[in-house]
Formats: sequence, C-alpha cells, structure tokens
Amino acid sequence: MPNSTTVTEFLLTRFSDVWELRDLHAMLFLLMYLATLVGNLLITTVITFSWKLHTPMYFFIRNLSVLDMCYISVTVPKACVIFLLDDRTISMAGCAAQIFFVLAFATVELLFLTIMACDRYVAICQPLHYTVIMSPRVCVQMTLASVLSGLTHSGFHTGNTFRLPFCQSNVVHQFFCDMPSLLKLSCSETLNNEILIFITAVMIAGGCFVFIIMSYIHIFSTVLKFPIRGERGKAFSTCVPHILVVTVFLSSGAAVYVKPTSSSPTIQDMVTSVFYSIVPPFLNPIIYSLRNKQIKEAVKGVMRRKLFSGKR
Repeated sequence: MPNSTTVTEFLLTRFSDVWELRDLHAMLFLLMYLATLVGNLLITTVITFSWKLHTPMYFFIRNLSVLDMCYISVTVPKACVIFLLDDRTISMAGCAAQIFFVLAFATVELLFLTIMACDRYVAICQPLHYTVIMSPRVCVQMTLASVLSGLTHSGFHTGNTFRLPFCQSNVVHQFFCDMPSLLKLSCSETLNNEILIFITAVMIAGGCFVFIIMSYIHIFSTVLKFPIRGERGKAFSTCVPHILVVTVFLSSGAAVYVKPTSSSPTIQDMVTSVFYSIVPPFLNPIIYSLRNKQIKEAVKGVMRRKLFSGKR
C-alpha cells in the first residue's frame, strides 16, 4: 500500500472561489438564515401565548418551528464563515457533530411532517373522533418518539461512519459535513455503510412518504365530497403545499444520500443539498403558518396586547 497520512481535520468546499460570488453566496445564506429564525421564532411565540392555538395542529407546527431553527443553525453559520474567510477547516469532532445533528434533525423533520399529515387526515376524515385520537398525551408521545427515533438513527449512522479510517484526501466536496461526501474519503471498504444507508432510507423516508401519500389520498377523496366549493379550496390550499415540501425534501435528500459514492462530486450535489438542509426550514413558516388566517389574527392579537400593556 502507498504511504498515507491519517486525516485529523477536513476542508469544506465553497460554491466558488471568486470573491464577489463568495460574498453573494454568504449574503443569500445569511438572509435565508435570518428570515428562517425570525419567521419560526414569531410562530413559536404566537402559538405559545395564544390560547386559541393550543390545538394538536398548532402544537406540531410549533414543534416544527423549533426544530427548523435548530436544523438550519447546524450548517448555515459555518457555511457563511467558509464563504467569507480563507479558513475552510473543520475538526474531526466538528464534522461528526454536523453529521449527527443534520441527520437527526432531518429525520425528526420528516417524522413531524408525517405526523402533521396524520393530524390532517384525522381532522378531515374522522372529525368526530379527533379529540380522542389526537389527545394532548398522544401528541406528546408522538413528539418524543420522533425525537428519540431521530437521535437513534443519527447516532447509529454517525458512529458507523467515523469507525472508518480516513487517510486519503481531506477535502469534503460539500459546504457542510455529510455522510456521502465523507464516505468518498475513506481508505477502506464502504459498501456496508452504503447498504445500511440505502436500507434505512427506504424504511424511514420511503415509509413516511407512502404514509403521507395514502393520508392525502383519503383526504382528497373526502374533500371532493364537500358540498361547498370554498371548503374544498381551503382544504386543498392547506394540503398541496405540504405535499410539495415533502416531495422536494425527500427527492433532494435521496439524490444525495442514495447516489453511489463512486460518483464524482459536482456542484450540482452541493446545490441539491441546499434543498434538504436549508430550503425546508426557510419555507415551512410561509407554507404552514404565515399563510394561515388564525396565525395572522393571533399575531395581531399579541401585538395589540403588547402595545396596550406598553401604554399602561
């Protein structure tokens, strides 16, 4: 075997080394990051302080908002640093932490989106049993089960990745550490890792996608029976954006994680990763909450109370 040096740190990759483009990319990422934080923080605050929104649907929307703030914070701040500064290094521990949290938050995000589809199914197709099926205890249990599942899934794959030796190039062809990019740097056989990633992706992502699609098939078949056209339009406007976000989230993740590691890295891989790591947290406040009349009314109510208390 040729002489090789064990890797102790990694170098992340920019979209471009041109200064003007680096500034542009950093600005775009920073604006999306700030918009995500402000939108999700507003939603979390409004739902917490408005008793009218203390329902299962808004309970899960608030959980999703908190999750999205954590999810996007794992990658974007570090990405902005490597875009603007000449230091692209990330330690082995920092890389492992990024992989663990990205995979954990992505898994929990998918499970939350699945639960929200289930909530809509029960609300529309079984409204008389809604309060019994989606009781506060059940909602908390599903949330805790999702978080525990995400942490377990992420811990398994992170440990399985970092048991491999890295003694080739230390350049990660991605703006954050992720498993597919890291497996390409290993100097040992990674077939078992690829098989395990594929199996868990099919089981978790595929299972959730099938469940969501089946839920919406039942929802749409029920909605089409509504006698009032306005009610049908309201139901469709709530469900269709949900399906679009799930489709973009899963298709972009599958394009990166299910792709064979032997494939040569391209800029398209980096762009695709944006659609599962940054875009969903950015769009979720717009799709699920800021378009919602109840959320808007609650925001106005909270602002009026704050202004009134300030005057007193």
